[in-house]
Amino acid sequence: MTGVIQRLERIESVLTALVERETVKDWYSVDEFARLVGKAEFTVREWCRLGRIRAEKKSSGRGKHAAWVVSHDELLRYRREGLLPPARGS
Repeated sequence: MTGVIQRLERIESVLTALVERETVKDWYSVDEFARLVGKAEFTVREWCRLGRIRAEKKSSGRGKHAAWVVSHDELLRYRREGLLPPARGS
């Protein structure tokens, strides 16, 4: 019986992880977006800064420093098309 309970607990934890990973949000933080696309947070922040993905600065609750956020629509666009071309002069 203990083996069955352990298997059910493992299945439950895997399902929880899948639901968290596939939950659709309007906006994703840099770390969430990075996890979804398999990149480092630093890389995604640079893409935001350089305009390689469409992102906005939103109040982060950390004083005067706003944090980058990426929309769900942009996540879908990135998965279909990849990075935007580099801005001129970059």
